[in-house]
Order: sequence, then structure tokens, then C-alpha cells
Amino acid sequence: MKIDLGGRNAKFVFLLPAVIWTLFFTVFPLLYSLRLSFFRYVLGKPEQFIGFENFLRAFGDYKVANAVKVTLIFISIAIPAELLLGMALALLFNQKIPGRRFFRTLLTMPLFFTPVAIGLLGLTIFYEEGGPINSFLGLVGLKVPWLSHPTWAMAAILLVEIWQWTPFVFLVLLAGLQGLPEEVYESAWLETSSGWQVFRWITLPMLQPVIIIVFLLRLIEAVKIFDIAYSLTAGGPGTSTQVYSLFVYRSAMKFFDFGYASSLAYLLLVAISLVIAFFFRRMREIYE
Repeated sequence: MKIDLGGRNAKFVFLLPAVIWTLFFTVFPLLYSLRLSFFRYVLGKPEQFIGFENFLRAFGDYKVANAVKVTLIFISIAIPAELLLGMALALLFNQKIPGRRFFRTLLTMPLFFTPVAIGLLGLTIFYEEGGPINSFLGLVGLKVPWLSHPTWAMAAILLVEIWQWTPFVFLVLLAGLQGLPEEVYESAWLETSSGWQVFRWITLPMLQPVIIIVFLLRLIEAVKIFDIAYSLTAGGPGTSTQVYSLFVYRSAMKFFDFGYASSLAYLLLVAISLVIAFFFRRMREIYE
């Protein structure tokens, strides 16, 4: 078979690998998991069609309620912290400070590590017996049960997550700040000498679309958090740090209840889609 790469259809030949990849690794798993969500399918047992029973089971499962609660606690702390720290760093590095390029490169280094590696690094740092943080705190007579106490385990995950993803927020907000028109600031400084008023009434409103986009991007990723929680605490102690994605993973890969796990995954997909649709609708109402 001879393929004419100089013809009109040559572009489709080059697109074919991407299309095949998308079909096999995105579209097919999506549709197959949707089918599974309507079946009782436990590995080693025959499939049984049960309709919406898996979805109804999820709404009455206390384990799902706990996973949702843990995830909501996580995102309600992590995202505001990342936005505040990212904004503070963006405002700082938007100024002409010595060594700005060096420190900007240093701050963005966590983005280049995989979340699993970050989680394992956190496991070493927060290790209770001989870990660097507890060794330092031991000098003043303190010892924190980072991985054996529910509250401190969640704090450890939050610290690692914030450390990794604040640089992303910082870079996007810094790009947004550097894209704001200079003329507006020149006029504002003629009216007031208060940096807070300029930030409150000029910078923040003009930067609002960028902030909303960053918030949505971080919300989507934070809701799906799995790697750090799995590698750092494995959902423990108990189920105190078992986020929703980790519970879905365990339902499928530990208890082999693939039908139930598929329904849980689709509930998460629907929830995220509704949140995104709400925010984009609000943005259209504001800016149209």
C-alpha cells in the first residue's frame, strides 16, 4: 500500500497516531467505564446489569461521605493558601528586586517533580523518628506525630501540596500582572499614594479573569488528588486522609468492585463539570 504524503490527505496520515491514541486511551476507557457503572461487576464473578443501583449505593455509603468530607477539607484549605501565597509572590517578583530571575527559577523547581516523588520526599521529611523536621523540633523539646495523627497527617499532605502547586499559581498570576497596562497605574498613582488602594481597585479587578481561571485549574486538580495522599499517608491513619480519588482507586484495585468504582468516578466527573459550568456562566454574566 502506497501513501501519497504530498497529496491533500497527507495531514490525516500525520493525525492518525494521535486519533488512535485518543480513541484507545481516552474515549474507549470513558465509554467502557460508563457501561460498567450500570453493572455489578466484581473481578472473578459474572456481570449483572443493575441499572442505577451503584449510583444510589454511593449516596448512602458512609465511606463515600467520609471521602467527600476529607476532599472538601483539603481543597478548602489548599486552594485559598495557594492563591494567597501565589499572589503575594507574584506581586513581589513583579517588582525590580535583586536576583529576581534566580529566585523565580528556584521557586518553580517543585513543578518539575512528579507528585509521587514529592509524596515520597514528604514521607522522608515528615518521618516521625529521625525525620529532619522532627529532629529540628526536638531541639526545643517538640515532637509532632505527622503521619500517625489524623489532623497532622492532613497537615502534612496540605504542606506538600501547597509547596508543589503554589509556583504554578505564582507563574500564571505573574504573567497576568505583567500583561496589565502601565497607563492605568500611572493614572492611579496620580490619584492616590496607597499601594493597597491601587491593588484593591485596579490590580484585583483587572486580574480577576486570570484568578478565576487559576482557581478552576487548581480546583480540578485538587479534587482529583491521588498521588501525594497515596504515597505520603496511603489514606491513613485509618481513613482520615482518604480522599475521594483514593477511595475510588481502592474500590477498584483493592476490592475489585469495578462497577461501583466506575459509578463513583462518573459522579466526580459530573460534579466537576457542574462546578466549571457554574463559574463559566458567572464569568459570561460579568464580562458580557
